[in-house]
Amino acid sequence: MVPLDYVLAVAVLTAPPGTGDQPLPAKELAHLRPAVRQVALSWELLDWRELKYVLAREEDFDADLDFLRQRRRSLADAPPLTDSLRLPDRSLACDFLAFNRAYREHLKRRETTGTPWPEAVRETLRETDQLYDVWDVVRDARSECYYVTVRRQALKALRDKIGPAAYASAALPPHVPVWRFSRAD
Repeated sequence: MVPLDYVLAVAVLTAPPGTGDQPLPAKELAHLRPAVRQVALSWELLDWRELKYVLAREEDFDADLDFLRQRRRSLADAPPLTDSLRLPDRSLACDFLAFNRAYREHLKRRETTGTPWPEAVRETLRETDQLYDVWDVVRDARSECYYVTVRRQALKALRDKIGPAAYASAALPPHVPVWRFSRAD
């Protein structure tokens, strides 16, 4: 493949979505399909499992190119997939989620059977649900059965949930509100 093809592939992918008002119709660029595929894979806009569907047929090039341009925009601020390697593996995340749900059920039983601290139980339930949401996206980010784009969206959601500083240092919160377990004696 000619290096110029890669430069053109980058230019084609970074153009705005929609092919109607472009000086050169996308179908005239269909010979760039292999280079566009490789660039889309390396930019994590395309999962290798999607190759049999996306940019597979020359007659679908216009629609596929527009799809990839829109995906590039939606993933522009999503972290790279390598960030997921700093997170606990999927199995541990699943274990944490199961414990979180069991703890939540325990709290619900306490809430319904009567407790002298109903507000504290409700607040702990809310915190438990928030922590579940965090660990749910950790599980998604580490689930290799998902396409790379879904996993990058999960990383973006995780960064939004825990904040950029905690995300940058991979400082995940606990899976249950452990601060509720300590006593001030």
